[in-house]
Amino acid sequence: MVGGMKTFLRTVLASLVVLSAFLPAGCCLFDPVYYKTMAAFGQEKRDLLVSKVAKARDAQKETQEVFKDALEQFGSVVHFDGGDLQKEYNRLSKELDRCEGRASEVSSRIDAVEKVAKDLFKEWKGELGEYQNEAYRRDSEKKLKATQADCERMLDAMRAAQSRIEPVLSVFRDQVLYLKHNLNARAIASMQGETARVETDVARLVDDLSKAIEEADRFIAGIGE
Repeated sequence: MVGGMKTFLRTVLASLVVLSAFLPAGCCLFDPVYYKTMAAFGQEKRDLLVSKVAKARDAQKETQEVFKDALEQFGSVVHFDGGDLQKEYNRLSKELDRCEGRASEVSSRIDAVEKVAKDLFKEWKGELGEYQNEAYRRDSEKKLKATQADCERMLDAMRAAQSRIEPVLSVFRDQVLYLKHNLNARAIASMQGETARVETDVARLVDDLSKAIEEADRFIAGIGE
């Protein structure tokens, strides 16, 4: 009977994993079922939160690299000196698509962190009233407040970094769209004026992402203490 139940739970978990692959990163399929199934395999909301934070952090690291690469690619076009402009346009269009994809991934990963954090803290707060030992209750409440504060600080850093993405994308979109209809040397020259601006915006984005990554690492290390 026990073996059969374990097999059943594994099947449910596998199904959830497969189905979740087709859902946004911030979406939990049938939350109560999802949480209960994960708990059956030793993955409580705290563990899930750590996992979501780690994935958001990794997405931010990847975003840093993608946007730095894109800046280099867009910068090379500004200094374009003969050749196939259509090919250059195609290359920049692909870079823009990569950046757009990264922006979407970061957003959904942060949403997932917020979702699980909200559910965890709601459960944690509700369970405070179940304690018979007052010292345990006070200690747990203190830990809850500290963890919430740490989580809010981390999420603020993540959202601050996320807000830096759109200004960069806006410049990239304009440049790609402009080149689409103006594949000539004059169009390339006109883009030079945006170089300093986009370099500054990317530098700020990379810096803010680094701060968010540090906060994520700090949160992951602290939640287990």
